[in-house]
This record gives sequence, structure tokens and C-alpha cells, in this order.
Amino acid sequence: MNIGEIAKRAGVSRSTVSYALSGKRPVAAATARRINDVIAELGYRPNASARALAEGRTRTIGLVIPPASRRLTNVQLGFVASVVEAAAAHDLDVLLSPSGGDHDRSFERIVTGRRVDGVILMEILLADPRVARLAHNDLPWVTIGHIEHPGGSWWVDVDYASLVRRCVHHLADLGHQHVVLVNRSAELVAAGYGPALRAATGFQEAADQRGLAAHVVCCADEPAAGMACFQEIRERWPEVTAAVTINEAALPGLQRALHRAELDVPRDFSVTGVIADQLAEDFHPPLTAADVPAERMARVAVDLLLEQVADPRATPRHVLLEPAITLRSSTGARLVRS
Repeated sequence: MNIGEIAKRAGVSRSTVSYALSGKRPVAAATARRINDVIAELGYRPNASARALAEGRTRTIGLVIPPASRRLTNVQLGFVASVVEAAAAHDLDVLLSPSGGDHDRSFERIVTGRRVDGVILMEILLADPRVARLAHNDLPWVTIGHIEHPGGSWWVDVDYASLVRRCVHHLADLGHQHVVLVNRSAELVAAGYGPALRAATGFQEAADQRGLAAHVVCCADEPAAGMACFQEIRERWPEVTAAVTINEAALPGLQRALHRAELDVPRDFSVTGVIADQLAEDFHPPLTAADVPAERMARVAVDLLLEQVADPRATPRHVLLEPAITLRSSTGARLVRS
């Protein structure tokens, strides 16, 4: 079955069928319905390669993820799934490509091979060379995270600095005077990973404003590191009574360490942070947190990318999200021991 047969049965030209399928030109509503009825009757499915060739597009977007050697966190996995779902709503496929280390060849194939119509980049650094590479090849891109670029930048991000500041103010309001930030890994911080740096800045600003004793510790993205991190906190700063974290992967280990130390949450120790709502609900007791809106971020990223694909001259835009902090049960008033 082909377009010619559809045109014959619908009593229209081949070009009219083509326009109805591609949307390149308007087709009368009655004609479009007649064509769609024939397509439904015949069970026609357009050849993807032929369609892409006719439209001058691949109908595929690239999603550049962290290296395969690094385990994706729940928020990252949720974001990937949400991008695939958002793309499918536009009848698009998603090509996953790891980036970093030995995987840079995969990224280069996407950039130079024109295998996709545009790219969404995860795990953005403040100065990210991948963005310059994409811009140099005139390939539309959107970053998950702030970035500045001479030609303008397209991005969507969570306002980590503001949210962490609010977490600190919440703890200060509860009477906590010694607090700690459990950040992402030292490697990510050293590389210039945006959320980690902005979280640390917001944490220190709020602590200084409220006159709190504040400490920052880097933690690898895994439960075992969370346990070791909490042990370090107890050894170095035993006076700390509350923690803010953006490291969701370390959270289960942090919880086990609190249990082993026989510290009740929130009576003896409070925990809050910027975490996916599912993980926050799984914490015991449920975690007071700013819930990372992975699904919304994915939809916005896909929409921004398609806006560029449709109009390469569109003015660059960005979206900064600041989700509400959900008060659950993991934070309480500082216990004053007699």
C-alpha cells in the first residue's frame, strides 16, 4: 500500500495526501477526513525513512545521558522516561547517547552524522564544551541546567540555589544552629556541575544570613557513600543536628547510617533537600523536600527543542522551575538537651 493508492481511493492527488500526512500545507477539513478514513480502512503506515527524507528531518531527537559507567539516579531515569513519552506525543523517536570519557565518539556521531533533528543534554557543566560543539554544527539543542552561550541558550532547570536556601531557612526556623549540605560527588563539583555548585552557594548564603554554623561535604552517588558520608559528619561535626541534600542516590545510605547511630528522625536529627517526590515518600519518615519535577522538565525540554527545529531563527528561551517544598515528617524542632 502506498500514497498513490490512497490518493486514488480518496479521489485526490498524491501531493494532497502527502500534505495531509506531513502538515506542510493546509488541507481542507473534509478532504483530510476522507484521506484519514481511507488510511484507517487500509491500515496504512508511512515508511519512516521515506517520510523523513520528504520532510528533510529524521523525526528523531537525541538525548545525551551520563556515561554508561555511571548508574543513573531515579530522577535521571524518570527524566529519560519522560523525554521518551513527551517525544512520542509528537510522533518522534529518541536516540540515547552516553557522553563523557570513552563515550565521546557516540556524541560525535550524533553531532556530525545528522542522525537527529536536535539534542537534549543532561548533566550540564557551567562551561560545557558539548554546547559549543552543537552550536558550531548548527544543531538545535536544549540543556538540562543553566548555561551561558554567546549566541543565546535554550535550557530548563530547577532553581537549586533558591530551593536550598529555603531548606536552610526552614531548619533555622526550627531552631537548628549547626547544619550540613550533603552535596554530589567531589568529581562533579570539580568538573563544574551546575546544580552542585549552585546548591553550595545557596546553602552558604542562607546559613550566613541566619547566623548558622554550616558545613559542606561531597558524596558519591551511591548508598554506601551516603553511609560513609554521615559517619564523616558525625566524626568531624558532632554538633550538627540537620542536613540538606541534593544527592538522592546517597539517601538510602544516609537513612541506614541514622538508624545505626540510633538517631530518631526528626527528634534527634532533621533531613531535608531537593529530591524526587517518590524517594522523598520512601524515606522513613517521609522527607520534607522540594520535589524535583522530572516529568515537567522533560516536557518543557522537548517543547523548547521542537520550537527550534520548527524555526531555527527563534529567539532563545529558558525556563527556571522552583517547585514548592512539601512539608513531610523528616524535619522538626532542634532537641535541646538538658
